[in-house]
Amino acid sequence: MKIQKNPRTYISSELNITSFEEILPYLEELSTREINSKEAFLTWLSDKSELEAVLEEDQAWRYIKMSIDTKNKAHADSYNFFVTEIQPKLAPFDDLLNKKLSESSFKKNLENEEAYKIYFRAIDVQLRLFKEENIALEAELSEEAQKYGAIAAAQTIQHDGKSLTMQQAAQFLKDQDQELRKAIFVSMAERRNLDQESLDELYTSLILKRHQLALNAGFENYSTYKFSELGRFDYTKKDCLDFHEAIKTLIVPIVKQIQKKKLDLFKKEKFKPWDLEVDPLGKAALSPFKSGKEMLDGTVAVFDKIDPYFGSCLRTMEAMGHLDLESKAGKAPGGYNYPLYEIGVPFIFMNAVGAQRDLVTMVHEGGHAVHSFLSRDLKLTSFKNVPSEVAELASMSMELLSMKYWDTFYSNTEELNRAKREQLEGILKILPWIAQIDAFQHWVYENIEHSKDERKAYWLQLSSDYGTGLTDWTGYEDQVAYSWQRQLHLFEVPFYYIEYGIAQLGALGIWKNSKSNFQETITNYKEALSLGYTTSIPNIYAKANIKFDFSSHYLKELVDFVQEELGKI
Repeated sequence: MKIQKNPRTYISSELNITSFEEILPYLEELSTREINSKEAFLTWLSDKSELEAVLEEDQAWRYIKMSIDTKNKAHADSYNFFVTEIQPKLAPFDDLLNKKLSESSFKKNLENEEAYKIYFRAIDVQLRLFKEENIALEAELSEEAQKYGAIAAAQTIQHDGKSLTMQQAAQFLKDQDQELRKAIFVSMAERRNLDQESLDELYTSLILKRHQLALNAGFENYSTYKFSELGRFDYTKKDCLDFHEAIKTLIVPIVKQIQKKKLDLFKKEKFKPWDLEVDPLGKAALSPFKSGKEMLDGTVAVFDKIDPYFGSCLRTMEAMGHLDLESKAGKAPGGYNYPLYEIGVPFIFMNAVGAQRDLVTMVHEGGHAVHSFLSRDLKLTSFKNVPSEVAELASMSMELLSMKYWDTFYSNTEELNRAKREQLEGILKILPWIAQIDAFQHWVYENIEHSKDERKAYWLQLSSDYGTGLTDWTGYEDQVAYSWQRQLHLFEVPFYYIEYGIAQLGALGIWKNSKSNFQETITNYKEALSLGYTTSIPNIYAKANIKFDFSSHYLKELVDFVQEELGKI
């Protein structure tokens, strides 16, 4: 498809944000403009939305360039300039414009439309959260959180005369040579140990500043502040805690059974840390592609088979240079799909090394990308800015829906079945980790005076609660005690994690539906994603013909389905 940026109707096409002064006239004009009719109010909302899209996309490109090359000082400086010089000066104007919107007499003319009702609800939250004294603190937090990416990107090991990123090194943990696996594991552990203290200190600093942010806004702690900021209107903290307990009760025993079967094949009583990823039957690690280009071409082919529109989305991104897929030195860890609200064509960033996990990441981020395309023509930027419970539904559903066509990557039926089994078992294995990370965050921010030793002890307790106890970590205990340091979300996007668990259940519901009527399921999926955030989360899930439900009863229903499907492979 051919995509062109919609012509701007308010912001100059020549705008180049090198200082706050370039955008100040627009902020002042929006702040002082007289609104004397419903039509004038709608135009004002549209102009405000256009400015938001321009600013968000400008910041996005700065972040993307920085994460692709963390060693490039110019890119880091460019991003830090935005978060320390532009954002703090924007904040008072954002609050001023939110007040102007909230106090407008014409607002009531739109409140019967659900899309605007949801938008205005978010504005009310922003008004409640805004405090002048938090402006500088938020800038500090934005800048400080990015230190994690630079630290993680610098973690490499030497092997066979080559420098390997952690993602590249992890591939060797699937090798059948036990001594090689052990050597790689030890090298990775030793390298991570070098950053243990600095990451511990960084996290402590972030915790304390986030707590102060919450206090300034009138909240008891950062947990309650963040729950409000994230717009969690459709469930409570108690629902999350109940979900943790359900996972501990229902999922952990199943994961233990899966691991025990693997142990029996190894003929061992316990795993060593370097045994966890290797195939117990002596088979080589799955390798669905050799290069980023091969991975992309294969994914496009898979997407074409699911729905030709999906494939065209990825081809458009490739043509526009909106992809950076392969792991390399100096690149930040992880993967993401960054929505670009003005052009409406997102950017996918990831660290592929040829693994099956990379294929899953690619279709996951591809699901996010399709979501961006399907919602790109909604009227306001806020309508496109979906909550995480919906965003992750798009991506996790694509992981499962794409399995139908993974024979594009695997011509060997045995390998194809292995890949599917890994995917389904991986879903079961990740749920306890999701619950553990979420439980950890609640404790961290609700026990603000905890020491580093207490934090370590609590994480170890959670690791026992949500783990299987089938691995012998003797001599490498710190790799468990500090395993939380590998979770980027704790540092950069706090409390954004439970959504993966919630959305995973929704994705399983979609996949279950697809077993009965694949085409109807895809139609419902597309219609749900096309809504953006113009209706409630339960309504979006209902449009996809699934329930917004993460109760223990529903969890058991879906897990029984997964186990049934595993039995067919």
